[in-house]
Amino acid sequence: MTVKVALEKAKGFGLDLVEVSPNSTPPVCRIMDYGKYRYEQTKKMHQAKKKQTTIVVKEIKFRPKTDEHDYQFKLRHIRRFLEAKNKVKVAVFFRGREIAHQDKGLEMLARVRKEIFDIGIVESEPKREGRNLFMLLAPKQ
Repeated sequence: MTVKVALEKAKGFGLDLVEVSPNSTPPVCRIMDYGKYRYEQTKKMHQAKKKQTTIVVKEIKFRPKTDEHDYQFKLRHIRRFLEAKNKVKVAVFFRGREIAHQDKGLEMLARVRKEIFDIGIVESEPKREGRNLFMLLAPKQ
């Protein structure tokens, strides 16, 4: 039908004429309450946003000379983050001449991996970037 007839028909129902598919030949239109349609769309988007979860990456920093008590304290934080379903980026920073002892950093990351195996998995193996060693941990499903 023509646009004029469709507009009159929509006005007779007290609704709006909405173009659904402008690229098709001929263009497809629908008679509907556009305000109600927009309201329902925003409600759907709000519900979808409620259900989605955001994954947060927390970072814990170690040094090669980190003492046992500090190590245990940071390990408890890593466990708490993994239990809260967050990812954890474990980093070992080297300062000055410490860079010569990267094996100590790798040992520390291996120890962290061993101690959290029950609640987390290693998502990315230890990588070296400049003066830092990084490892990414994710919670077990």
